[in-house]
Amino acid sequence: MKANIAFVSLGCDKNRVDSEVMLGILRERGYTIVSDETEADIIVVNTCCFIKDALEESIETIIEMAEYKKNGKCKGLIVSGCLAQRFEKEMFHEMPEVDAVIGTTAYESVADVADRILNGEKSIKAMENIDSQMKEENASKRVLSTAGHYAYLKISEGCDNHCTYCVIPKMRGKHRSRTMESLVEETKMLAENGVKELLVVAQDTSIYGRDLYGKPMLHELLKRLCRIEGIEWIRLLYCYAETLTDETIQTMAEEDKICKYIDIPIQHGSDTVLKRMGRKTSSKLISDKIAALRTAMPDICIRTTIITGFPGETEEEFAEVCGFVEKMRFDKLGVFTYSPEEGTPAAEMDNQIDEEVKEERKNYIMEIQKRISAEKCEEMIGKTIKVITDGKIPEEGVYCGRSYKDAPDIDGLVFFKADYEIMSGDFADVKINEASDYDLIGEAVY
Repeated sequence: MKANIAFVSLGCDKNRVDSEVMLGILRERGYTIVSDETEADIIVVNTCCFIKDALEESIETIIEMAEYKKNGKCKGLIVSGCLAQRFEKEMFHEMPEVDAVIGTTAYESVADVADRILNGEKSIKAMENIDSQMKEENASKRVLSTAGHYAYLKISEGCDNHCTYCVIPKMRGKHRSRTMESLVEETKMLAENGVKELLVVAQDTSIYGRDLYGKPMLHELLKRLCRIEGIEWIRLLYCYAETLTDETIQTMAEEDKICKYIDIPIQHGSDTVLKRMGRKTSSKLISDKIAALRTAMPDICIRTTIITGFPGETEEEFAEVCGFVEKMRFDKLGVFTYSPEEGTPAAEMDNQIDEEVKEERKNYIMEIQKRISAEKCEEMIGKTIKVITDGKIPEEGVYCGRSYKDAPDIDGLVFFKADYEIMSGDFADVKINEASDYDLIGEAVY
């Protein structure tokens, strides 16, 4: 074995997939992956800087990991991902502790970079054109960092939307889809390794295939993934209302393996704010698409996200988004305060909103959603639902898992007791006896 490498992955689940691929490349090259940074010869921090909080977390983590160069056996610190891509020119000057940077499209070079560090090189840059094609051949080498029974499948890279608040196109490039063949092969590999739940992700999932096949082909990809033995649940994240096709909705309704769950980030409910955001949608288009989903699948769970305090957001516009949330009654909803990002049009707009006002508006919407969520959870009492088991709380003798309505890490949980042993990844039928604002409580039934 060459050396020990520790990995810290920050940010979104798309970033997690990149980290897992890098781990696989390193392991194939002969490196040993360790979880204890004190044992690491090299530490890799795969960073995020989508919003200010993520940027600060990335910088703090880099500084924290750099301490192991002083107090541990660490010989090199590699920074990869969005922060490395966005601040490539400033990185070595601002953070001299960093020995190498790897851009968002150059992660397949991680083993070469690690080799160079062990040979004594410093200030190494591994960068590629951010619009370069995805390296599909490395996906099968992934080392899963999830629980084992679920995994993310990144079907494309980049984004063509150019929303006025977003830096992703500058860090991830234009939208590029992977081929269906490579995604089917990767999913087969995941299934062979025990994955039962597949979470389909991208920056913009619903336009998958448009660049390769001339039109969105998410529905066809989903049909192929449903044929793979071992995969029992398929969950869709990050679809856009304006590009979600009727064919995809129909496929979701027809295929039993596809969870009746969809994540549609709408960001606002006021047409004037949506226009300033550069969103190619409207409140009517969004409500029509949600109506189409609920008509095709009356039991569908719809998750979304809202941004409060976008530049110029008036009291009237804020009232509009509150009314939209009340009207739509989303099953799951997250709220972010607007974060001005350097280099984006929105950061230069007039009438920036005070942080205190942003937070007040965020909390107000979350109170609306808390009530809606509690009502929806209450409706589940007395029902028996299928739950995938994520683990057990031994001291309480209680299992925890998720229904089809719950994506890992972001949604609620189902806590349940059982008078027989259940392993992580097993499915159980659970009768719901109690409900909180976001979670359900019940007992397994035979």
